[in-house]
Parts: sequence; structure tokens; C-alpha cells
Amino acid sequence: MSFVNFGKREINFKIVYYGPPLGGKTTNLEHLHSVIPDESRGPMTMLSTRQDRTLFFDFLPLQSNAIKGFVSRVQLYTVPGQTIYNQTRRLVLNSVDGVVFVADSQWDQMENNVESFSNLEENLKSYGLALNDVSYVLQFNKRDLPNIAPVHYIDFMLNQRETKAPGFEAVAVDGGGVHDTLNMVSKMVMAKFIEDHSMPVNEDYDDSRLAIQEA
Repeated sequence: MSFVNFGKREINFKIVYYGPPLGGKTTNLEHLHSVIPDESRGPMTMLSTRQDRTLFFDFLPLQSNAIKGFVSRVQLYTVPGQTIYNQTRRLVLNSVDGVVFVADSQWDQMENNVESFSNLEENLKSYGLALNDVSYVLQFNKRDLPNIAPVHYIDFMLNQRETKAPGFEAVAVDGGGVHDTLNMVSKMVMAKFIEDHSMPVNEDYDDSRLAIQEA
């Protein structure tokens, strides 16, 4: 969960991009890293194998001053999609504040979407968490491809809790929907922290604006 560094007046949040193999998790981060101003982002680390583009995680810090008196730093991680790397997935979820589940919109990937979503729930349980304990959003990626399922069908397959998670259509290779997805989950994470800890909000902060600006 979030870590507060009172010495630096900094709050660190952790958001993990989860989903099936090659669904677009790493592509999301690559796009974000390319458009965030240099002074607002750190280096992105990526480890790859032949089986999966991301072996462990890649991350970049983003900053927002929504909480009065503190700098809010958001670290972004991806997990490997391949089942054989489940231990790595579980480790990356440690201390998570928010999740972006990146679903592959292609019909032939529906089973993988459901399997990966179930795996997310199982790995959260290993830390005594349920999806309701973290802020999460759904991203319906690859909407530019042929033979894709309707959004309402994917939403029905993955979004069954009482309070439904926000969902975003995306074409991550072009950046479509990527920024909106991140801003929503970031604002949800910060809002939950503010509520849970009764933190003061900057008077000039408008959460209707994008919390993280592009270059």
C-alpha cells in the first residue's frame, strides 16, 4: 500500500498493469514514458524473454501535487503475462494501491482475459486483499483490430462486482485511451488515500482536469 515519507513530504503510490500475454501492458507504459515531460519521469526498466515481452517489471515515477503539503509519486509496474511467471506476478502485486487490467479485445483472447483476471484475484488473496480493497480500472485494448468483441461483452465477462470499475477503450500502440486510463486510476488511488487518511487537498487542485499532463 501507499508509503508516506514525511522527511521528503512525499507519498508513493503503486499501480500495476495486469492482463494476458501481449495484451498491451508494456505498450501502455512505453507510450506514457514517451509523452511525459522529462522532468516528471524517471528511467523505465524492462526485461524481456522470448516468451513474454516483460519478464519482471518496468516502472516510471509520475508526480502530482493533489495532496496539500506533499508530492504524490506514482510508480507504474507491469507483470509478465505468461503463466509460468506467476511468482513474479505475485511479487509485483506486493503493496499495490491500484490496478489497470488490460484486456485484449480479440475474440480468440477472451479465455486468456478471464484466466488472467481470475489469476489477479487469486494473487491478491495471497496478500489478504480483494479487488474491492484496491482501486482498479479496465482497459479494453486493441480496438483497432478486426474480429474484436463488443465492449459490453468484455465488460460483462470481467466487471461483475456490485460497484462496477470504470472501463476505457484503447489502442495502446497509438496512445488512444492510455492517458485517460492512467489518469482515472491515479485519481481513484489518491482519492481513496485522502479519504482513508483525512488528508487535506490543495485548494487549486481540480480533479476534473487530467492529473498527469503530457508534454
